[in-house]
Amino acid sequence: MTSLRIVMFTTFYPPYSFGGDAIGVQRMARALAARGHDVSVVHDEDSYLILGGKPQSEGAPDGVRRIGLRSRHGLMSNLLTQQLGRPVVHAARIREILAERKPDIIWHNNTSLIGGPGLLPMGDGLKIYEAHEHWLVCPTHVLWRYGRELCGERHCLKCQLSYKRPPQLWRHTGMLDQALDHMDLIIAKSEFSRAKHREFGLRQEMEVLPYFLPDLSTLAAPYTGHPRPYFLFVGRLEKIKGLQDVFPAMDRVPEADLLILGDGDYAGELKRLAAGHPRIQFLGRKSPEELNAYYRGALGLVVPSVCYETFGIILIESFRLGTPVIARRLGPFPEIVETSGGGALFETEEDLVAAMRGLQEDPARRASQSQAARDAFGAIWREDRVLAAYGASLARAAHRKGDAGLARALEAGAFEAVA
Repeated sequence: MTSLRIVMFTTFYPPYSFGGDAIGVQRMARALAARGHDVSVVHDEDSYLILGGKPQSEGAPDGVRRIGLRSRHGLMSNLLTQQLGRPVVHAARIREILAERKPDIIWHNNTSLIGGPGLLPMGDGLKIYEAHEHWLVCPTHVLWRYGRELCGERHCLKCQLSYKRPPQLWRHTGMLDQALDHMDLIIAKSEFSRAKHREFGLRQEMEVLPYFLPDLSTLAAPYTGHPRPYFLFVGRLEKIKGLQDVFPAMDRVPEADLLILGDGDYAGELKRLAAGHPRIQFLGRKSPEELNAYYRGALGLVVPSVCYETFGIILIESFRLGTPVIARRLGPFPEIVETSGGGALFETEEDLVAAMRGLQEDPARRASQSQAARDAFGAIWREDRVLAAYGASLARAAHRKGDAGLARALEAGAFEAVA
């Protein structure tokens, strides 16, 4: 099997990262390394530290070469990139890495603070951009206008000021649009996200390739440390995740509790809102093994995000363990839930209460949704299925570029077989 040289660029990457996007990049990097490829991930360290991140454990070796970029003047480095739309402090080091690694594939993820659009034309090789968020069409990444509402039309200057971010004048010059013409493949994580990029003016075509998870050889034993039936919330505690909307519903589902796993900058306000409600419990962060047990023991996972997600990886985390999902009818969630049959959707508090009661009071319904969730995960979102789809998509892109050798390697299963 041909071993390919792959360089991935991203702003956040473990152990200098927040949230699920960076974990998604790491999961892909590890999957490619496990298939025998030479994988380097180049990421920014300053942005994580400036935003208050604490150094985390590096973890065991995973076959991925991690190259962290850090400046003595990190804030200035990030500000120059954010304002000028190109790598300034680290430009020479990036060129050096590309010259050393001679990548067959240059794989861009969130490049907002590692190089902006000015990074995209750099280097030779098949060039990919994977849109884990909506940065290509939104300066704040999340299409959440003024920090309080879904974005339906551009108010970008006022919105950036409301987020206390300096406006990016390069967004009004065509710089990003021209840089994206250097991409051989642009990936959206859901049909919804592809449509939203198009709606907000992205000219280039996108292909939809979802997130994935490796299958589990055995399913975790359900968590038994909680004395009552419970619903589960997993994720960063931010206002846009919508958890505050679930609290009133809990008054109408007295036979079950709500366990909240995660932390974030909205945790204090959420705890204030839940004060005096003993059936709502904040349990903080958990290890992956602990998370799996909590998923398995839950009646269902509640996903109430009020913003436009690009995918929602916690849904397939839940599906992998056979736990049904109750998700807001918003963004990509309808296509995921309706495709799988592994849960229910809600728009109103009435819908949410009905879905929660249905899972608790009708064991046959829950069993059916549980089996559907598990079956759909295996058919659609399992690692080997998704990596095969990536290989086919990249092979088509290599043919369009005229790189017959790379296309042959990809068509021969370079993304399919595990080394």
